[in-house]
Amino acid sequence: MAPPRLKHATPEETLVAYYRLLRTHGLNDAHSGNVSLCDGARVWITPTGACADLLEPGEILSFPLAEAPPQGSSLDAPLHRETYRRNPEARAVFHAHGVYALALSLVSERIHPIDFEGAYYFSDVPILDVPYADYLRLAPGRVAETLRDHPLCLVRGHGLYAWGRTPDQAYKWISSFESSAHLVALARLLGAAEPKSP
Repeated sequence: MAPPRLKHATPEETLVAYYRLLRTHGLNDAHSGNVSLCDGARVWITPTGACADLLEPGEILSFPLAEAPPQGSSLDAPLHRETYRRNPEARAVFHAHGVYALALSLVSERIHPIDFEGAYYFSDVPILDVPYADYLRLAPGRVAETLRDHPLCLVRGHGLYAWGRTPDQAYKWISSFESSAHLVALARLLGAAEPKSP
C-alpha cells in the first residue's frame, strides 16, 4: 500500500515520489537508477538521464506493455518490460545503486543477509555477471528471469533490481536490503569471516 499522501496520486506522481525517496535516502545519486509501474496492460517509467531532485510528473513516459518502450525512456525500460511480461504479479520495478549492496557485489558470489529482517525476507540474493559491452542486450532477459524466483537481485558492480506487488513493496525491498548489506559489510570489517545468521 502506498503512503497515505500517495493514496490518490496518479502513476506519474507516484513514480516521482518514490524516485525522489531513493535519492533522498542515499540509494541513488542525483541521476542514477530508474523506477516503473505497471497495471497489467500499461507501463509508466522514468526517462533516461532523469534527475531525481528535479523530475516532474509530466516527464514520466508511458507505453503499452505489448509494445516496445518509446524513445527517451530509461535505458533499462526493456528490462522493466520483460520483468512485467515474465511475472504478472509485478506492479512495480525499481533499480537502485545502494553503495553497500554494490560494494558487496564486487567481492561476493551471493549475499546472505545476517540480520533478522534481512534473513526473513531474503534467504540469499543472486549476483549476476553481465558484460558491460552486452548489457543492453543481455540484462533484460537475465534479470527478468532471476526476478521470477527472487524479490530482488544484483548486477555485479551496477546495481540492485527489485519488483513488488506495489511500489511501496519494491521500495521496501530496496531499502531493507541496503540496510542488510551495510550490516554484512560491517560484520566483515569487524573480523567476522563468516558472520552468523540470526
